[in-house]
Amino acid sequence: MKRSLFVFCFLLLTLSACQSSFLTDLATASGGRLFWDDFTDTSGGWPVYASSDGAYAYSDGAYTISVTRASFQMWALSGHAYRDVQIETDAARLAGPQANLYGLVCRCTDEVNFYFFVISSDGYYAIGKVSSGEVSLLGQEMMAYNAAIAHGENINRLRFDCIGSTLTGYINGQMVALTEDTSFPRGDAGLIAGSLDEGGVEVSFDNFVVYKP
Repeated sequence: MKRSLFVFCFLLLTLSACQSSFLTDLATASGGRLFWDDFTDTSGGWPVYASSDGAYAYSDGAYTISVTRASFQMWALSGHAYRDVQIETDAARLAGPQANLYGLVCRCTDEVNFYFFVISSDGYYAIGKVSSGEVSLLGQEMMAYNAAIAHGENINRLRFDCIGSTLTGYINGQMVALTEDTSFPRGDAGLIAGSLDEGGVEVSFDNFVVYKP
């Protein structure tokens, strides 16, 4: 499996950005929650959709992204765009190969411009960006192994800080990646899951929170 640069064939389902996001940002103190969802309310607005490539669904108080197709990524956005954020979620593989991808998205301006922080169920991680549809990893040449990642179907608490030009990834409370980039100053936050050489990936997300740093 190639971990140096995974191919992004993708499907993006997004919500309309809330017009009150700017006012919420102004009114929220540092450390406060800008947005949160525990997915118990199935009318919370996240996309519900299925195709031959994969599916988005609420399931048992969580939100799942399933990727049927190999070398394919899918992500959904919260519908709230901010400049500086600290994003967190609990995530776990439900089914499919351990050589997979799942994590967080920040500063998504459209389907071909955003940052991502992803891990795999067999212990690898990466920070990267999609810029005008071109994928690149940031601060590393390929996905790197880290023992902080809980393997298999165990839950991982993921955190992605996008503050100024600094991008920082945390896994289960441990900082694992730190890099700099100035491509995208502002955008939406969301969730991402994908397959590598083999499809059939299913990932569950819960307790999604966007904090103001």
